[in-house]
Amino acid sequence: MADYIQMIRSKVGHEPVILNTAAGIVLDEQNRILLQERNGEDSGWCVPGGYLEYGEGFKDAVIREMKEDTGLDVAVVRSLGMFDKYFMEYPNGDKLQNCAQLFLVRVVGGSLDDADREETKRCEYFEFNDRPVTFIQQNEDMVNYVAALVATHQL
Repeated sequence: MADYIQMIRSKVGHEPVILNTAAGIVLDEQNRILLQERNGEDSGWCVPGGYLEYGEGFKDAVIREMKEDTGLDVAVVRSLGMFDKYFMEYPNGDKLQNCAQLFLVRVVGGSLDDADREETKRCEYFEFNDRPVTFIQQNEDMVNYVAALVATHQL
């Protein structure tokens, strides 16, 4: 099913739904985190990732979404946990609970120049203590969690 979310929204309108997301953490050699500045109605800085399509697993989704959002080919290193009690309302009125599986991923190819420009304004690496605030609390919690893991040498 090519666009699961559009199909669901065509049936339920703006009513609250539960949607699953996969997000990826890329750290460079200096342990800086890669963040994406999004285009469109949900513009702002975020952890790269996105919604699962019907029939897709979390690992497949994070690999696909990282390619779309950043232009990078990645391999999953390990799961960093589920961030699941977050509620959002888009400007168009769509309401949802976002359940996100966060992964540590490593770059195996691609280029930041190849990001999908319809979704991505730019991607940059940032020091944890000198980075932009992400546009949703779920991403802030993810970044802060990873920052704590890096600070305690667990990543």
